[in-house]
Amino acid sequence: MKARPPLQLSLQFADPGHRAELPRHRVQRWIRAALDAPAQIAVRIVGADEARALNRDYRARDYATNVLTFDYEHAPTVVADLVLCAPVVAREAAEQGIGLTAHYAHLLVHGTLHAQGWDHEDDDEAARMQARETAILAALGVADPYADG
Repeated sequence: MKARPPLQLSLQFADPGHRAELPRHRVQRWIRAALDAPAQIAVRIVGADEARALNRDYRARDYATNVLTFDYEHAPTVVADLVLCAPVVAREAAEQGIGLTAHYAHLLVHGTLHAQGWDHEDDDEAARMQARETAILAALGVADPYADG
């Protein structure tokens, strides 16, 4: 097994409701699985108001979204903030009939890939990114989030 790059992680809970699902060692494992370079990443779990304000102010979209990635550097060290909205993540997990922990794993992998320059703006990029996410999640024992049913 290939050694994973080093990670400096800051884990912050503005919304502490899901702290039990997100112990530091688990968050580190998920992020490291998606890293291809050393990284300094801050993960912040927030409520709907903060998520909506960030999405509105930085993406001009006036709603709370599941994960926002603010990537500042890709090389030689990945430097990024990942902001996850706890109420949106919980709602999506319930709607999709998946476990909350699995959904957080997916979104942290997804955000970590964005932090390294991956995107899904067109169909080809989306297909490549989804395939990468699916492979990473499978290695972590998490079901394919894009599978039907």
